[in-house]
Order: sequence, then C-alpha cells, then structure tokens
Amino acid sequence: MIIARAIVLLFLVGLAWVSPVYSAINDDRFDGNIFVLYGGNGSLVPPRVTLEQSIEELNRPALLLFYVDDSSDCKRITPLMNQVQLYYGKLVSLIPVNVDSLNPGSPLERYYSGIVPQWVLVNLQNQVVYAYEGLPEPRDLDQALRSVLGIETPSPMAQLKNDSPFFNEFNR
Repeated sequence: MIIARAIVLLFLVGLAWVSPVYSAINDDRFDGNIFVLYGGNGSLVPPRVTLEQSIEELNRPALLLFYVDDSSDCKRITPLMNQVQLYYGKLVSLIPVNVDSLNPGSPLERYYSGIVPQWVLVNLQNQVVYAYEGLPEPRDLDQALRSVLGIETPSPMAQLKNDSPFFNEFNR
C-alpha cells in the first residue's frame, strides 16, 4: 500500500514539471502542421500530386500555397484553403508547399516570391493566372478559380469574408 501511494505521489509530482500543451492561431510559434491544427484537415499535406502531374497527367490547373508552420499569417489561411478544397478540390489540384522544405532548384521555386503565405494559381499552359501574398478575399480567389475553370456561377465560398467564422469545429 505504501509503495502504491509512493508511485502515485511520484506520478503527481512528475506532472508538475510537464509543460502544458498550448497552441494559438495568433502567434508565430511552431505548434505542428497548420492544416491539421488550425484547418482541421490533414488531407492536404503532403500534397497528393506534383505540379507537373497535375498539368500533364491529370489535365488540371493547380493552386500552389506557399506557407510555413510557424507564422500566424499562414495559420489564418488554413480555413480558406479548406473552403477551396470543399468547392474546387475535384477540379483543381491543391498543392501546399512548406517553404522550409523547398529545395533549391525545385521546379516550384520559380513561383515563390519569398513572402508567405503566397497563393499561385497555375493554368494548364503552366502560366500564373493568379498570385496573391497574404490572405486573399474569398470572393477574389473564387473568381480566379472560376475563371481558370470556365465556371460562371460563384461558389458559396465567394460569400465568405475573411473575418467569417469558417474555422473548423475546434477553432471557432
């Protein structure tokens, strides 16, 4: 009995030295993958296709999203990327690119301006048809996607505002 109490006491004392887990969308600390933590969507990373595969094999335009995991600006774009996936994920290849892992000489390097987050929409001719640094208005991004796809009717994403509570169920 004394040994059991001693073990419990040691366990409780050990908990005092454990740091609490904390993550916040408004700071520049590394908390883990931003798409899993703040977008509630681990299906975006790693990307399922390369830019070359998207254009040449799938015959689909691609939306590149250059980001880092330790930027509050990048953390804030994850809900919008979820909306893009919801409305356009079967028509456009979504390719998140962590710039910390971007190798020199990579084919994607030519699209990266050095700013994160950065959105780049590439058409089937491998031309940039939309580029934006920061958090774009959903309406503008929706318009660019519809334009490259030849779709006239706006998606419900176009009605959202950047201050809309369209986070996942954990980040409202």
